Amino acid sequence: MSQLPQAFTMIILTLLSASVLAQEPLAVVVNKANPVNEISRSELIDLFMGKYVAFPNDSKAIPVELKGDHKIKADFYQNLVGMPLSRVNAYWSRLRFTGRKRAAVFQPNENDLIAFIIANKQAIGYVPQSLITTDLKVVYILNE
Repeated sequence: MSQLPQAFTMIILTLLSASVLAQEPLAVVVNKANPVNEISRSELIDLFMGKYVAFPNDSKAIPVELKGDHKIKADFYQNLVGMPLSRVNAYWSRLRFTGRKRAAVFQPNENDLIAFIIANKQAIGYVPQSLITTDLKVVYILNE
């Protein structure tokens, strides 16, 4: 009887590790014409958490995000800043309350997000690595 809980625990751990391994890396991308070739994690945090509104070369940056509670968005913030999406949303609510506006553009899905980046040299966003096209340039990889 004591073997059953241990066996059950092993199955759960196996399933959890398989899902973590199956998680596709997220790529932070810009328009291929953007002069930025790479960005540091801290610079990325500053852009997506509203501290800065420019790339490291001082050109304007437009963060592009998925609307709502999209799983990719939740994974992005969990990997980038170690916070669940609910805490990130609360952070932005506090900033809005103090009069600070968010510079990000929100898109309903990955295809629209990619199209926005392709059409805007200043845009930066995140997509699953499998969705990268030749019109995009990868500047950072998360959860590799």
